[in-house]
Amino acid sequence: MLSTLFSNPFVALLQIISLVIALTIHEFSHAWMADHLGDPTPRLQGRLTLNPIRHLDPIGTLLLLVAGFGWGKPVEFDPYNLKRPQRDTTLIALAGPVSNLLLATILAITLRTIGMAMPTFLISTFIFTIFMNITLAIFNLIPIHPLDGGKVLIGILPPETGKDLDLFLHQYGFIILIFLIFPFGNSQSPVSYLIRPIISGIANFLLPM
Repeated sequence: MLSTLFSNPFVALLQIISLVIALTIHEFSHAWMADHLGDPTPRLQGRLTLNPIRHLDPIGTLLLLVAGFGWGKPVEFDPYNLKRPQRDTTLIALAGPVSNLLLATILAITLRTIGMAMPTFLISTFIFTIFMNITLAIFNLIPIHPLDGGKVLIGILPPETGKDLDLFLHQYGFIILIFLIFPFGNSQSPVSYLIRPIISGIANFLLPM
């Protein structure tokens, strides 16, 4: 994305806009779900807002700009405030990716219905935002900490198995994730081989041909 800034500033601007939108809705949804399930921590920390400045993580945002994969500023919550911690933690984790896919679907339906009457800049913004939301959702569903998919996996496993895996992923998850993100030689990164077909399949289904 950074290289595009110099070769095609217009496309880079659209990418940045779509990135900010996707990250904001993703992290806001985590905060909203935690608050909805009884934990006021995100609200007290000022995360129950659509102000993007509250949700951008420097490292995660930089990775998204450079590598196309990353994350926003993690939403903190206190599981002791949740009525059913295991189930509710899973719902909080799922809220981010689900909100991204929902937004992508709404934008795609809008394009299909009134796209012909929209200005070119707005159509391009919608398309970039759809792709960014799909990418962020699928990437975050990879079942590794610190991604949402790690929490979802722990939440659906039997308690003892989940506890052991949770400990392992907290120790080694980020190392595994770095290994998956960065490419070897001139080839794509391992995570690209894993999620790009899924992203393309969802995008081809949603976007008008």
